[in-house]
Amino acid sequence: MKIVRSRYLPPLRRHAAINLFGVFFVHPGVHVSERLINHERIHTAQMRELGYLPFYLIYLIEWLLRLVTKDNAYLSIGFEREAYRHEDDMHYLERRKHYAWVKYLRKKKDKTREKNKRKRNK
Repeated sequence: MKIVRSRYLPPLRRHAAINLFGVFFVHPGVHVSERLINHERIHTAQMRELGYLPFYLIYLIEWLLRLVTKDNAYLSIGFEREAYRHEDDMHYLERRKHYAWVKYLRKKKDKTREKNKRKRNK
């Protein structure tokens, strides 16, 4: 995965990094940990199995649908739930089944995801 330091991407400062078509854009000064890289590698695997445009379309639609819930829309997206759940497991991609993110669409909130999100933002 190619990592690019950028002042402009991601466009919102509250996000430290963004994965666009398998290229990982990170704000200058953000520590790029193995956990963060693994999280983005999981997204790259999701993109490749779906195709890049369908991935982003599904991501956007799910985010829009999740906006009306009381939970955080971003953290409720199936793609994000899978990535946060397994970002600490550096061997996850070796055994990950295709379309593993689907099982995260309907499950309740994952406490591990919330804990990992808080750790990353410290």
